[in-house]
Amino acid sequence: MKLLVCIKQVPGGGKAEIDPETGVIKRDASDAKMNPYDLYAIEAALRLKEQYGGTVRVLTMGPPQAENVIREAFSMGADEGALLTDRRFAGSDVLATGMALAQAVKALGHFDLLLCGRQTTDGDTAQVGPELAEHLGIPSAAGILEIQSVGGGHVTVKMDMPTTVETVRITLPALLCVEKDVCVPRLPSYVKKKATAQREIRVLTLDDFAERDEALFGLFGSPTNVRRIFPPESTDGREIWQGDADELAERLHTALVNGRFVERT
Repeated sequence: MKLLVCIKQVPGGGKAEIDPETGVIKRDASDAKMNPYDLYAIEAALRLKEQYGGTVRVLTMGPPQAENVIREAFSMGADEGALLTDRRFAGSDVLATGMALAQAVKALGHFDLLLCGRQTTDGDTAQVGPELAEHLGIPSAAGILEIQSVGGGHVTVKMDMPTTVETVRITLPALLCVEKDVCVPRLPSYVKKKATAQREIRVLTLDDFAERDEALFGLFGSPTNVRRIFPPESTDGREIWQGDADELAERLHTALVNGRFVERT
């Protein structure tokens, strides 16, 4: 079985630098890490490989240093990796990102099952996985709590719905967006890290795609754009209040309302 996991390098904290002209994150200037939700997708793929056999390839889109998250996936047990990097992809929204990833998947060849994390911590849209599936023309499901079985050209999963948990059978090839409850990710192996330090990572650009119209990618292919983005302000200011319980409770409630943490009742 051929498994593909889409992963992403995201800012490691709240100090990400923002381009004042485009309003996008300067990914080459920020401390970065693997998107935490993607660790669950990698682990789910590795467990499927252990159970059914096959290979696990990871795919990421980003600047050249995004290679680091592929190396981390290698240290967990992934077999192959591909980096999608091109200045022409900069500033992509979810639609343009899904388009670029879909073209990369087609360039890499056939896969039986694609896995994504629930969402990324820098965008929090949870839209790229379903967008990718639509571009590829394959079925998808999100909110996956458990992958029960794979066989007979289908995958059977438990899917978290707003009020119920449903068991569904999906025709392969398919894409699944997994939740944190699907498994517990394994720790990277130092032995695997050393063994895979020189493993080749395939690099893809727009020139490797079947579809090369630049109007479909990056800022040109993004129907949405960011008007303003900024890191949250941090403060270490504090106050010490004294008084009886009723007085302090009223004062705390007033402070929360004024700070718009709760609505006035």
